[in-house]
Amino acid sequence: MEFVTGVKKKETLELSELLEEGRIGTEVKVNGAIHTIRDMGTIAFIILRKREGLVQCVYEEDISKFDLKDVKEADTVEVTGVLVESAKAPNGIEIRLGELKILSEPAEPMPLPIAKWKLNTSLEAKLNYRPISLRNIRERAKFRIQEGIVRGFRDFLYKEGFTEIHTPKIGAKSAEGGANLFRLEYFHRPAILQQSPQFYKQMMVGVFDRVFETAPVFRAEKHNTKRHLNEYTSLDFEMGYIDGFEDIMAMETGFLQYTMELLKKEYARELQILNIEVPKTDNIPAVRFDEIKRLVSEKYDRKIKNPFDLEPEEETLISRYAKEEWDADFVFVTHYPSKKRPFYAMDDPEDPTYTLSFDLLFRGMEITTGGQRIHDYHELLAKMEKRGMTDEGMEQYLSAFKHGMPPHGGLGIGMERLTMKMMNEDNVRETILFPRDLSRLEP
Repeated sequence: MEFVTGVKKKETLELSELLEEGRIGTEVKVNGAIHTIRDMGTIAFIILRKREGLVQCVYEEDISKFDLKDVKEADTVEVTGVLVESAKAPNGIEIRLGELKILSEPAEPMPLPIAKWKLNTSLEAKLNYRPISLRNIRERAKFRIQEGIVRGFRDFLYKEGFTEIHTPKIGAKSAEGGANLFRLEYFHRPAILQQSPQFYKQMMVGVFDRVFETAPVFRAEKHNTKRHLNEYTSLDFEMGYIDGFEDIMAMETGFLQYTMELLKKEYARELQILNIEVPKTDNIPAVRFDEIKRLVSEKYDRKIKNPFDLEPEEETLISRYAKEEWDADFVFVTHYPSKKRPFYAMDDPEDPTYTLSFDLLFRGMEITTGGQRIHDYHELLAKMEKRGMTDEGMEQYLSAFKHGMPPHGGLGIGMERLTMKMMNEDNVRETILFPRDLSRLEP
C-alpha cells in the first residue's frame, strides 16, 4: 500500500523547460510524437511534436544508439540527448540524440500530410480526418487562440465580480421561441435542446447579480452556410443593477480589451504562426440600427431591402463603413426593431418600435446579440400578451420576476464566429473542433 501525495515531477521536459536558462549543454529527456523525419544520409532531423510546439532532434549515425530505420512518422517516443543551440532549428534549440525508445507505433500511414506548414487539403477532408488534421501545427494553433478567448472571457468576468454558472441544456420551453428547435422525448414528455441559457441567466441575476456561462447551445436551423452551425459554444453573461444597455456594451468592450492583451502576452507564438493581427478595441463605435442602415445605403448606393433586420451583405458593408470612417474593427449596432427581438427585450420608452438592444459586428459578421431585459413582472406579462404568448412552461422563469428583479441585461457571443473573424477564415467550420451541421454528426 502507498499514499498518493499529489502530482509527480516528471523526468521528461516540456519545451518551455528546455528553453530555461542553464539547459544548454546538459543531457535532457523528452517525449513526443514524431512529426516528420528528414533523412540526410549520415545524419537525420527528427522533429518531435509537443503540446507547446516543435522540438528538433538530430540523429547522427556514429553517435545515436538506435537504428534510424526502426523509426517512422507518428511514432510516439522518448529520447535522451544533449541540448545545444541551433539558429535554424525551431525555437533555436535542438537535441543531439543518444537514445530513443518507441512508446507506441501507428497501425497505418497518415491520411493527410500534417507535417506541411499549410495543410493544403479540402475542408471536407480536414473534417473527415479531424483527429489527424488537428495535429497540423497551424490547425492546432487556431484552438489555442480560441482557448485564449474563452480564458479572457472567464478571467475578465471573474475580475468584474461575476459568478460562473452551469445551466441545463434540456428544457421544456425555449427562451428564443420559433421553430428552430431540436425536439426530443424526455421520459414520455416533450422537451427541447436549449437555444440559449437566457431564462436561467436572468433567474440567476436575482441570486448573484452578475453571472456568466460558456456552454453549447443548439439551433435547428436548416442553413447550410459558411456562418451557421447547429451546435456552437456561446459565451453568455447577464448583469443586474445596470443604468442602461450601454453598461452591457461597456462590459463587452472591457472583455475584448482584456482578451486582446492576454493573447498578445500569452499566445504570441500562436499569433505569429497564424499571422494574426490583433484587432483594435480601444474605441468601439455604437450607432443606431436605422441610422447605420441609412448611412450604408447612401455611401454604397445600396437600396434598403429589409427595414427590420440586417442582411449578411449589410453586415459586411457596415463593418467596411466603420473601418473607413472610424478606423474600427468592431461596431455596435443599437436599437434593433422590437419585432425582431425576443419578448423579454426592453422596448425603447422613447419609441417602442425599437428596443434597448444591440448586435456587435466584427469584420463583417454579427458575433454578439445583447441588450437590456424587461425586469418588471407586469410589463413582461403585457409584452407576452401582446405577442399572443402563454405562460405555459415558463412559470418558474416568471416567478423570479413576480418576486422582484433588478434592472438587468446581458449578451451572448458566438465563440466560433469570434475566432473565425480573428483569423480571417472564410468558414466557421474552420474554428470548431467537431462541427455539427445539416450533414455532419461525426466525428
